Amino acid sequence: MAKKKQGEEQESVLSAILALAKERGIDEEVLIEAIEDGIVAAFKREFSASKAIEEVGAEIDRETGEIFVYKLVTVVDDVLDPENEISLEEAKAIDPEYELDDQLEVGIDVADLGRLAAIAAKSSISQKVREAEYARIQSEFSGKINEIATGTIQRSDKRFVYVDVDRAEAVLPKEHQIKNERYDKDKLMKFLVLNVQEFNGRPTVTVSRTHTDLVRKLFELEVPEIKNGEVVIHAVSREAGSRSKVAVYSRDENIDAKGACVGQRGSRVVKIMDELGGEKIDIIDWSEDEALFIKEALQPAEVLSVTIEKTPREDGRIENKATVVVPDDKYSVAIGSRGQNVRLAARLTGFKIDIRTESAVAEASKKGLLDGFQVVEDSSDEV
Repeated sequence: MAKKKQGEEQESVLSAILALAKERGIDEEVLIEAIEDGIVAAFKREFSASKAIEEVGAEIDRETGEIFVYKLVTVVDDVLDPENEISLEEAKAIDPEYELDDQLEVGIDVADLGRLAAIAAKSSISQKVREAEYARIQSEFSGKINEIATGTIQRSDKRFVYVDVDRAEAVLPKEHQIKNERYDKDKLMKFLVLNVQEFNGRPTVTVSRTHTDLVRKLFELEVPEIKNGEVVIHAVSREAGSRSKVAVYSRDENIDAKGACVGQRGSRVVKIMDELGGEKIDIIDWSEDEALFIKEALQPAEVLSVTIEKTPREDGRIENKATVVVPDDKYSVAIGSRGQNVRLAARLTGFKIDIRTESAVAEASKKGLLDGFQVVEDSSDEV
């Protein structure tokens, strides 16, 4: 009866191991080997005071779940160390083929491990499981860095939102959360994968909702012409949760890059905006003509003229500046709320942009002309 109960317990242990492997996405063999190593570590810790047994091994039967703990002993003529040696006579009783100096496995009663060993085994197994899980996640996500991943919100605290992404725990740090965006439990969202690292003793994927590349990757998902390379995203500037500007161009003269990104009746860009919680997206035609590109980047503002100035810096780089003239009634549109439109346009183009109204430029020109006349008049008086 006791033997039957022990067999049922061993089968239960094996079932638990297989269930854990499935839950964590770890190879069953890797997990079983980790548990075998844990049992060995526990046994050594149990007998660490005497260290009488030199070589210990453990094996779990893959069919029955039966656990074997054994020690390696050496065949000798005269046994001086009973823990690590066996007489030739005893060895031949086990197998007549054994000779002097051979090593054989001798079973150890698992019950000898005791409570301390069980605790030690649990600790060792947990470590091995973490290592195996980290290796799996590292392998699985190493090719997904800077790519889109879909995850389900699990919970949140003051610092992180915790997300389940492909059987891995991901964290969304505060600095990568969109301001005022809701992260409700069980909500399905898309994230940009940043890295894989150890967090709170577990392998963890770090994701972002604010990174500029999230917008870029969402367009790659939604616009086939971008995915196949016919349309190219030249640059993206973003203030997460509020507004983004995306500059695109077409490698095929028969394809309208802007139209492809917008989609029929705005279907493609609207889908991306919805994914980003209503974030506004301006799609802009990129141009090699820098003045034209700046003009496009300042949309929806009307631009009358763009003057470009390139100034060499002491460090050898070129400082790009642009003076942009807009109608008086379009000045606030060009600047945008709290300067957002011109700020995003500057990041998109790589230019420092100075917005001036048409009347201010006219007034400055008039003043310059009058000053010029005054200089001439003063010169005439001196003569």
